[in-house]
Amino acid sequence: MLRFVVRRLALLVPVLLGLSVLLFAWLRALPGDPARTLLGERATPAAVERITQAYGFDRPLPAQYVTYLGNLLTGDLGTSSRTGEPVVDSFLLRFPATIELALAALLVAVVLGIPLGYLAARRHGSALDTFLVGGSLLGTVVPVFFLAYLLKLVFAVQLGWLPTAGRQDPRIDATHVTNFFVLDGLLTREWDASFDALVHLVLPAIALGTIPLAIIVRITRASVLEVTGQDYVRTAEAKGLARSLVRRRHVLRNAMLPVLTTVGLQTGLLLSGAVLTETVFAINGIGSYLFDSISTLDYPVLQGFILFIALVYALVNLVVDVGYGVVDPRVRVS
Repeated sequence: MLRFVVRRLALLVPVLLGLSVLLFAWLRALPGDPARTLLGERATPAAVERITQAYGFDRPLPAQYVTYLGNLLTGDLGTSSRTGEPVVDSFLLRFPATIELALAALLVAVVLGIPLGYLAARRHGSALDTFLVGGSLLGTVVPVFFLAYLLKLVFAVQLGWLPTAGRQDPRIDATHVTNFFVLDGLLTREWDASFDALVHLVLPAIALGTIPLAIIVRITRASVLEVTGQDYVRTAEAKGLARSLVRRRHVLRNAMLPVLTTVGLQTGLLLSGAVLTETVFAINGIGSYLFDSISTLDYPVLQGFILFIALVYALVNLVVDVGYGVVDPRVRVS
């Protein structure tokens, strides 16, 4: 297994390097002059020249990329041309909110999706199966922003059970070590702060996790139904193995491969889909920040943030590959 993980990690290097080249070229190909976009009405020739020279926009593209790659290897993501703040500082402030929301939504999707999908397969053709399939179909067609507003209206505004926006009650004097608010409360033993941050995550996580939940239910159901009809399952039942053992060892384990693939794909989509949810619930994540950076052609911010999202996506796929190796040892030799 260790050799398998090392091989997968080694593959990440050329992938990320190629991605950095494509990202760098794509951003430079966007229409508009970043210096003029940044200055707006103050874009005098002298000011444009000053900004162009300050950020190296007048240098050849290969030279700009070499400088960018060298800074990247040292952990320097540059300075935002819009705010003048180091990109790393903005990253450490905003990314934890997005990752915390995405993880909470993924937890909702996986914890509910796999058991419900398995239950639907075991009750194939019943009223419960029809209800779960219909519910999963509805979950895939309802837009995230509509569901977010609906949940907010019902449970936060009308019923008052949950907070309407934000990540934490501003009246709580919490210590933020990592900017992962739930984790910070646990690390500093500020249980009320951790619980309040968790409560603030409930509605956003449900809204964001509904589509992955629906997809996982359908994939789990289809996979379990397919595996149940395999010869090795019928053989195990014919040999007199306990039904619970057959379901756990032969059915559910072998049905997990397509489910793992789906979970990995949905994790990447959660990071990009969090933008709308963050807007509805006023979460200070990467959504509005990236939107403003695109509007002003803020290259350092766009390069740093998008590359990190790609890194997270690659690491998630690595975890999925390792999960393949755990579920099916034959995968480790490939």
